[in-house]
Amino acid sequence: MKKISIVLFLFASFLQTAVSQTKLLTMEEAVVKQRTTLAPSKLKQLMWVKNTSTYSYIETRDKEEVLVIGNTSNTKLIAVVSLNQFNNSLEKANLEAVKSFPPIAWENEKQFSFTNKKQRVAFNIDSKTTKILRTDDFGEGAENQDVAAKTNHVAFTIKNNLFVFDGKNNLIVTNDADENIVNGQSVHRDEFGISKGTFWSPNGDLLAFYRMDQTMVTDYPIIDWTSRPAKNNNIKYPMAGDKSHEVMVGIYNSSTGKTVFLKTGDPKEQYLTNIAWSKDEQHLYIAVLNREQNEMKLNSYSTVTGYFEKTLFEEKQDKYVHPMHSMVFLPNTSNQFIWQSERDGYNHLYLYNNDGTLIKQLTKGNWIVTDFAGFDSKGTKAFYTSTTESGITRNFYSVEIKSGKTARLTKGEGTHTIVFNSNGNYFIDNFQSTEIPRNINVNSTNGKSSKQIYTASNPLKDFQLGQLNIFKLKSENGDDLFCRLFKPVNFDSTKKYPTIVYLYNGPGVQLVNNTWNAGGDLWFQYMAEHGFVVFTMDGRGSSNRGLAFEQATFRHFGTVEMKDQLLGIDYLKSLKYVDAGRMGLFGWSYGGFMTTSIMTRYPDIFKAAVAGGPVIDWSYYEVMYTERYMDTPQENPEGYKESRTINYVDSLKGKLMIIHGTQDPVVVWQHSLMFLKECVDKKKQVDYFVYPGHEHNVIGKDRENLYQKVTDYFMQNL
Repeated sequence: MKKISIVLFLFASFLQTAVSQTKLLTMEEAVVKQRTTLAPSKLKQLMWVKNTSTYSYIETRDKEEVLVIGNTSNTKLIAVVSLNQFNNSLEKANLEAVKSFPPIAWENEKQFSFTNKKQRVAFNIDSKTTKILRTDDFGEGAENQDVAAKTNHVAFTIKNNLFVFDGKNNLIVTNDADENIVNGQSVHRDEFGISKGTFWSPNGDLLAFYRMDQTMVTDYPIIDWTSRPAKNNNIKYPMAGDKSHEVMVGIYNSSTGKTVFLKTGDPKEQYLTNIAWSKDEQHLYIAVLNREQNEMKLNSYSTVTGYFEKTLFEEKQDKYVHPMHSMVFLPNTSNQFIWQSERDGYNHLYLYNNDGTLIKQLTKGNWIVTDFAGFDSKGTKAFYTSTTESGITRNFYSVEIKSGKTARLTKGEGTHTIVFNSNGNYFIDNFQSTEIPRNINVNSTNGKSSKQIYTASNPLKDFQLGQLNIFKLKSENGDDLFCRLFKPVNFDSTKKYPTIVYLYNGPGVQLVNNTWNAGGDLWFQYMAEHGFVVFTMDGRGSSNRGLAFEQATFRHFGTVEMKDQLLGIDYLKSLKYVDAGRMGLFGWSYGGFMTTSIMTRYPDIFKAAVAGGPVIDWSYYEVMYTERYMDTPQENPEGYKESRTINYVDSLKGKLMIIHGTQDPVVVWQHSLMFLKECVDKKKQVDYFVYPGHEHNVIGKDRENLYQKVTDYFMQNL
């Protein structure tokens, strides 16, 4: 009888597993929930406590959020603070309770701070009490808040001007009446690694900031369709070959209230990036890049007078120099720093003296450093993440400054994302691969200690999924081209399946990675469930493979990368289960450019295609990005003509749908409208859809609508 019970139990378990694994994704799950409930779970606000080997994170226990504080030295937790305890402390201080923990910042081992309405509040983890530190009333419309680490002064902007809150008063830094002069905000359209507009000095007394003059840049109309009648909101959009904005760097002294602007010289149309302070606050270092983007000077300026002091070194390239990272000084010296450069063809670490003397190249090889993490406390080792093993993996390494000896600190083939502590002796390793949703470990840099603090379950375990495969093809010159392929659910090698090629293949983007779902959207699995093969390749021109690979498309967008995509298409056609007569193409932005290019220049391959937010004519795209890769239209007329997809509309054969957001400030709406007009003139039928109110990407609740539309198009035509 007991044996029968066991058999019945096993049979029931088998049935339950079999039933659960037949579940199919809905469109909402594939598009919206792929970033929430169907994404590998994670620890919220996972961070190090300032200047310690203590870490913290937020998780849910018994349906309640808790803040967990742990120590690397043992498995016992230091403290656990429940949301209920947190809210009790807020209510006792006459503050508003919250539904979840707000973003926190550790002040020390016992106290973290956060914002509650306009109050900056501290919470003590021992006493479970709160106290108000200050009132952060910056005024209506305050944005871009930047807190100085030592003084807690706060820089912020209101509209186009910059202010500083010194703990008591809001101090006016700039007062430009012309809204086209913008202070304290990101410049150069967020190129060259720029993501903000203010930079506090080490002691928090001085504030460097960008001042951008856009008065000379052409206005571009973005129509607000929600008002009656519709109204025009002009933006400044510098198109390739046209007048660009002019940028200066100011230094504000909060003690004197005075500002000094650096004398960065002429020509005014240059790019100022990679801003860094000297430790003594006497010098500000800026990478000055010419508009042609083929010459970069790392310059030093006096923070007292604003005068140019010296050029530490220069970098020149025949095609372009692309500085992305500021110098980082070693912890125990003020005269040595790390600089990242692609000068030998791959992004690597270089050790410099602050007089501009190169001491040594610290890392070297046919791979790139993707992230520099910092140093140990003595400054004897530097730590970085790289693609040493493969272009689709990321591992964490140390390199000894003196000897150059390297050591790999992470295990497991996949993608390791690192959070490094300020003492340089521990790191949090967030690991994913195509097989592992997420493992999080706390490791010592000496390799003697490792503790797993989190393992995510497979969020797709109940779903019937297509088989995923990552592999390589070879380009015409022998480069490895990484590919990702999803086979249909219940795959039958004797059948012929419709196939979708999803692509981007432009600079700065890598689609195929050894991470969960290989970096792909769940929509690819949704299409696999509906009988489609889905294929993606990162061809030459895409990111993280070195300069030669990326620069293969220089001055000729839509040529070399097209050859690589065609090679991938030939591979698909060689597969017996791919129906070459039912192939679809889908891409957005640069992928939209590639889609319209292939559909018009190679019209016999794809039966149907969808191009979202496509670049149609590169002379209508912005200065910084376009001129780096294409030079100006005046310098490279043939390259611009060759890449202009309008010129090939006559050849269009397959079904093509173009989608665009009406408020797109990146690839402006005019691109697809020009293409549409040319199709009308040439009597070519295309399908067209716009998303009112959306910018370059269709996000939020409308994204499900977008992917349903794309899916329906392929279902109808393939």
